[in-house]
Amino acid sequence: MDYREKKNRILVMIPAFNEEKNIADVISDIKNLLLLADILVVDDGSTDATLRIARDAEALVVSLPFNLGYGVALQTGYKYAIKHNYDFVIQIDADGQHDVKFVHHLVSEIQNGDADIIIGSRFLGSKLYKMDLIRKTGIKLFAKIVSVIIGQEITDPTSGFQALNRKTLRFYCRDVFPSDFPDADMLILSHFAGLRIKEIPVVMHRSPSGKRQMHSGFAAFYYVFKMFFSILVTLLREKPKVLSQDEWK
Repeated sequence: MDYREKKNRILVMIPAFNEEKNIADVISDIKNLLLLADILVVDDGSTDATLRIARDAEALVVSLPFNLGYGVALQTGYKYAIKHNYDFVIQIDADGQHDVKFVHHLVSEIQNGDADIIIGSRFLGSKLYKMDLIRKTGIKLFAKIVSVIIGQEITDPTSGFQALNRKTLRFYCRDVFPSDFPDADMLILSHFAGLRIKEIPVVMHRSPSGKRQMHSGFAAFYYVFKMFFSILVTLLREKPKVLSQDEWK
C-alpha cells in the first residue's frame, strides 16, 4: 500500500534560526511533494524575517521568545507533535541542505515499523555531499564511537534529516534531551533505551546561503569537547527507559 493511503498523522518539522533566505523555498518544496502532512516551523528566536515568511507560506509556526538552541527548537517540535497527536515526525533543516525528495523515503521507512528512528545519511548512496577535512574527520570519529558502543554501523551521527515515531517522541520530550547538539550522545542513549535505529541514504547539498555551519569556527571545538563529555556521562548514567503511552499521560 502506498504510504499516502495510510491514516497516520505526519508532521514535517523545520527548526529555523535566521533563515529568511531559504525557509520559503523549503516549505514550498515540501508542499510540492503532495505529501499528506502538516508543516511546522519552530522559529528559534530569529531576528530576521523568518517568522513572517513562514507564516506567509501558510506553515504552522511556533515561535520561541529568543534563541534557545537547536536542541530546544527540536524538542519544542516534538512536544507539539505529541500534544497534537501526530504519529510520526520528519525533521528537516531550514537552510536547504536536505534534499526534500528524500522525505518520501524517510516516511516510508518509519511507517514500515522496522525502526523507531530513521537517519538520513549523506555518506550512503551517491555521497555527493562535500565538506572540509576537519569536519568530515570529526563526523567519522563520532560515527565510529557510536558504532562500537551500540554494536551497529552508523555513518552519519550528526544528520538532522530524520524520521521519528511516537515512541521516540515521548523519549525525546524528557529531560535527557540536550539543549544544544543532540547527535552521537542521543543515538547512544536511544539505543540504551531500546529504541531501534536505522540509516538510509539521502542527498544533502551545501547551504545555498553560504552561512556559517553550526559546527564551524570556535563552535567546532566546543562541539567536540561537549560531545565527548556527553558520551562519557551517557555511558556512566542510569539507563533511561521509554515511557509508555499511559505513563506519558
